[in-house]
Amino acid sequence: MSSLFSPLRLREITFANRAWVSSMCQYSAIDGVVGDWHLVHLGSFATGGAGLVMAEASAVSPEGRISLYCPGLWNDTQVRAWSRVTDFVHSQNSKIGIQLAHSGRKGSTTAPWDDHLMASTEQGGWTAVAPSAIAFEGYPVPRALSTTEIGGIIASFADAARRAVEAGFDLVEIHAAHGYLLHQFLSPLSNERTDVYGGSFENRIRLLCEIAQAVREAIPSGTPLFVRISATDYAQGGWDLEESIELSATLGNLGVDLIDVSSGGNVAGVKIPVGPGYQVAFSDAIRNKTAIPTSAVGLIVEPEQAEEIIASGQADATMLARAMLRNPRWALYAAEKLGDYITWPSQFERARTLHK
Repeated sequence: MSSLFSPLRLREITFANRAWVSSMCQYSAIDGVVGDWHLVHLGSFATGGAGLVMAEASAVSPEGRISLYCPGLWNDTQVRAWSRVTDFVHSQNSKIGIQLAHSGRKGSTTAPWDDHLMASTEQGGWTAVAPSAIAFEGYPVPRALSTTEIGGIIASFADAARRAVEAGFDLVEIHAAHGYLLHQFLSPLSNERTDVYGGSFENRIRLLCEIAQAVREAIPSGTPLFVRISATDYAQGGWDLEESIELSATLGNLGVDLIDVSSGGNVAGVKIPVGPGYQVAFSDAIRNKTAIPTSAVGLIVEPEQAEEIIASGQADATMLARAMLRNPRWALYAAEKLGDYITWPSQFERARTLHK
């Protein structure tokens, strides 16, 4: 058996393989409620053999959405809608996780294919919040959060995590990457607070750590907890890999089971050296300097490439996004390419080329 198709156990969940689907925004929910698009989109990856299907960034409150059309988990209607998706994924012997998020200063947008970026008040837009009143390029200046409001955000993450378990998700991931609220608190370039949530490294990571603790307490002990981070801002004076390593070690001590390692998103216009596997080195550094499991993401497209990442110990799992969009059966294809015989849906058996 290849390394990519070997099982991985975290707490009480065993993933059949390490070919995982990364979280991908679809901008197709109504009032935070998912529908047929999400059932078919996420379900296709489960029928395609993925060991884990990560649902997209889902807001912990209405104003935590990235766009008007992003899903959420702040009410029971959303729980019922998500349950339909999790039930189907489980019927295909796959696991499903959800990424809980707050957009912060990058919220209140329209869909990417609309003719304008920001949602108006008439459309249902809102005033975005952030650690400090510093705008992301091209966005309005956000309102700085009070400490009381920060306490409410911590509670909203915990409440959403409880709903995630009720909806049938196998794991919860806290989204602290890509320039959204928790990343905004981590980086000195977006956090100029002078209270306990700003300034020193310990203060800038405080909110994420408090949310991780609250979520860990809100979910069953056997449910894995992931955190997605951006390992670097790619900008002088910003969040960097050394801080990511230290943060990851701290999160491991708080009961986080895996660091989902990405990069960038908090500073516009930076030069990112995009290429095959360009973020894998960040995962490698965090995994091997902290001993906490990691997943790697970023232009992982070929089965042999994913296999090498796992076999060489650079990550414990691979997260694929665009490759899965192009081919939702990527995991089935990869197993055959690597010579592994894995379970296929009975309806697909006639298409096998690799036989026992």
